[in-house]
Amino acid sequence: MGDALLGKAALVTGGSRGIGAAIVRRLAGEGADVAFTYVSPESEKLARGVVEEVEELGGRALMIKADAAQADEVSGAVHSAAKAWGRLDILVNNAGIYPWGPFEDVTLEELDLTLAVHARAAFLAAQAASRHLTEGGRIISVGSNLADRVPFPGIALYAMSKAALGGLTRGLARELGPRGITVNVVHPGSTDTDMNPVDGETADHQRALSALGRFLDPDDVAATVLHLAGPGGRAITGATITVDAGTNA
Repeated sequence: MGDALLGKAALVTGGSRGIGAAIVRRLAGEGADVAFTYVSPESEKLARGVVEEVEELGGRALMIKADAAQADEVSGAVHSAAKAWGRLDILVNNAGIYPWGPFEDVTLEELDLTLAVHARAAFLAAQAASRHLTEGGRIISVGSNLADRVPFPGIALYAMSKAALGGLTRGLARELGPRGITVNVVHPGSTDTDMNPVDGETADHQRALSALGRFLDPDDVAATVLHLAGPGGRAITGATITVDAGTNA
């Protein structure tokens, strides 16, 4: 284990699998105490596995059941993490879903759920975290490169919801900068997760769109989040960092 984040406490939303789990492992691997949220019985089993991995490495992790679509659970998770660790230094807004389909078929329920999980939850978590963060605090959101470019149909709702994180990030950078808190968003490209597997039916098309001709590993994204969360990120705020193997180049 490293020590770049020794003495720091973090919360990662949606940390039981994929990019979120990779972020939990990276932060804990540098010495942070890391709480993370999960939502379903299926993800609870995965969450326990992440906790065990962190503890085997000598770190501390805490799983918190919280649904990003429920406003009170989002804020509650932040306060629970801060109470458990006695402080909160890093918030990573990662929880997400992937609505896909023709624009004309999107229902009001799908619209509300997607905006709640991607935009409202990030706002509320940041708002709750701001009551605990002090000088050197970090807020990092995980968006999508599709917030900037949309190369195929069927993802208008997803792209819109992820694009909202850019405005939130820039606004919060100004709001919280005087307190020494940085706020940034990382936009991953196609990443090998259970939501978008490297051997999925559209994988070849996605690979063809990238300059490097490959999918990302979740750890590729987690490495950038770690940099922003650590000493190297102290002068980066209000920024959008795209990690997409050159898809948006």
